[in-house]
Amino acid sequence: MNEYAVTVIGHDRPGIIADVAEILARLGLNLTDSTMTRLRGHFAMTLVCAGPPTAEEIDTALEPLTADRTLLVTVRGVMEEPVHEPAGTHHVLTVHGADRLGIVATLTRTVAEYGGNITDLTTRLSGSLYVVVAELDVADPDALDAALRAAADRLGVEVSLRPADADLL
Repeated sequence: MNEYAVTVIGHDRPGIIADVAEILARLGLNLTDSTMTRLRGHFAMTLVCAGPPTAEEIDTALEPLTADRTLLVTVRGVMEEPVHEPAGTHHVLTVHGADRLGIVATLTRTVAEYGGNITDLTTRLSGSLYVVVAELDVADPDALDAALRAAADRLGVEVSLRPADADLL
């Protein structure tokens, strides 16, 4: 069984997800992991799928979606990764404050320095308010919380690190 990462980015319009999913299903590919979002009028999707076709066959089947040049599609083979248990516990990091350069860089570096693994991250700018929400696994949440608070003070933003609710998936 082959495993692939497929990315689709471009101008948003209704039906992109359905178009991609239908093509992949016709090829016999099972969607095993995916994330999709809209970013300031642009669509972004990454998915991992598994099935018998080659990357070239998938690329050819998805090619009609790129004909009007509003979407860019890439297909890459990926190696199946062994399943690892998370190191530590799952937490949610939220950040709110005035928009300024370096918020994501500083806070994600702090998480990395304390051995945290970010599993999902979303940012939004609403007027002058910048919001970050990240899910992460961390072994020592108390030490990370203290470090994040110190970094947030330097940045002039508010930060919160709390245990994540049980995931229903």
